[in-house]
Amino acid sequence: MTQAFASEESEALSSEEAAAAASSCSREFRANPHPVYAALRETTPVCPLTPPHGVETYLITRYDDARAALADPRLSKDMYGAIDAYHRIFGDSSIALDDNMLFSDPPKHTRLRRIVGNTFTPKRVESLRTRVQQITDELLDECPKSEPFNLLPEFCFPLPMQVICELLGVPENERQKAQEWSATVAQTGFGPEARKALEIAEGNLREYLVELCARKRREPESDLLSALVTAQDQEGALTDHELVSTAWVLLFAGHKSTAYQIGNAVYHLLSRPDQKALALRDTAGMTAAIEEMLRFETSVENSTFRWAKEDIVIRDQLIPKGALVQISITGANRDPEVFADPNEMDIQRPNVQAMHLAFGYGPHYCVGAPLARLEMQLALGTLFARHPRMTLAVAPEEARWMTVPFPAFRGLAELPVVLDPS
Repeated sequence: MTQAFASEESEALSSEEAAAAASSCSREFRANPHPVYAALRETTPVCPLTPPHGVETYLITRYDDARAALADPRLSKDMYGAIDAYHRIFGDSSIALDDNMLFSDPPKHTRLRRIVGNTFTPKRVESLRTRVQQITDELLDECPKSEPFNLLPEFCFPLPMQVICELLGVPENERQKAQEWSATVAQTGFGPEARKALEIAEGNLREYLVELCARKRREPESDLLSALVTAQDQEGALTDHELVSTAWVLLFAGHKSTAYQIGNAVYHLLSRPDQKALALRDTAGMTAAIEEMLRFETSVENSTFRWAKEDIVIRDQLIPKGALVQISITGANRDPEVFADPNEMDIQRPNVQAMHLAFGYGPHYCVGAPLARLEMQLALGTLFARHPRMTLAVAPEEARWMTVPFPAFRGLAELPVVLDPS
């Protein structure tokens, strides 16, 4: 079956092959999931899977269904309501960090998002522009110029990590540990050893964030976390538990997805000289390239879990009450019913920003989208302006994609480049 993953235009898979591949999360599937999602869109657009975590999950792959499901109140984000499934997938230790707007429904979600939104404002994000540019330049100054190196750990990851840590007010000498614990949470599998590592990392993160929030309460500064400590609406302030969990989700979501997205964009632009040439005409903004890249290879492959609060029928497929549901953002963003030639990257594609689902849709639309766009704009614009002759240090087909037990993020395991080839 390896041949089926050889290219984005691979021979069509049967529904059984596609379901088996998506369930197994094999290395071949992770290298190129697009033929699998194409087959599922065509044959089984709402597909029951049994992923490595062992809990049956229904995967939605068509654009119209995905967009509707992202805003469907019958699909709950409150994982406490699916507590047995939650325990089986994540274990007990995760609950302490999941009392936030990402894992809640209205009216609680409405309240939490309003408080966060009142502090995490577009004005606050825009005020970071000069500092984001400075961090971008400093990181690129330290990168090798004429020999191959891995761009991910030297640039793609430290940029959004430094930005979100400065935004939250995480001291510089404490950021490395926070990044290491976050990496463990993002990549942990489902076996006993992996569960133990996850439990330790989550425990360390929670202890650290409890102490950091207490510090901000005693000595507030001008950062976002200090603002959240004192923020409240007509229904009151965040509880201590909600504050710590909110800090966690902003820290985690605020750098992982953006880091992988920057890497994905660089890889695909370097793999497509015609698209790179078009992008180089707009290095000050990279707006068109960014939006098409968010559609073409979004770093958020599948939505976080939802569960059915009642029996739901989508395209004749019954999703029984209590079942888990995931929405394939990658599958939806390549739906040929919505995007012409979806497997072609076209940074001149019209109206793509209004259509792609990379930041979700509905009540849970990503609150950090403006920050992610700002970071991508400055990262890609500066990188290609300073190094227009940058090349991949390996053939495009030799790139290694990250393997995880069940896909949430999609990104490269490494990105070897040469900034200024002689």
